[in-house]
Amino acid sequence: MTHKSKWLLFAPSGLVVIGFGTCLIQWATAMKQEKAPTAQWVAAGTLALGVFNAGVSLFGRGVAESVLYQIKEKPQEKDQQSTADNQG
Repeated sequence: MTHKSKWLLFAPSGLVVIGFGTCLIQWATAMKQEKAPTAQWVAAGTLALGVFNAGVSLFGRGVAESVLYQIKEKPQEKDQQSTADNQG
């Protein structure tokens, strides 16, 4: 799997999981406001923060793959273009 395909997989997936985690955080907050038992909303909030942080990690991996793609694969394109310019 190339860095570009990993980037295109991880970055959008991370954004979706971040959004889902945000919704879960709101859900846990609503449970607290509705005076649900403490153990229930704390557990929901902990799960929500775990999902949110997983999304941040996925997005961060996508950013890292983007940088690797730019460092390792983009210069090859420039080198090929420079070689073509020098031959022409």
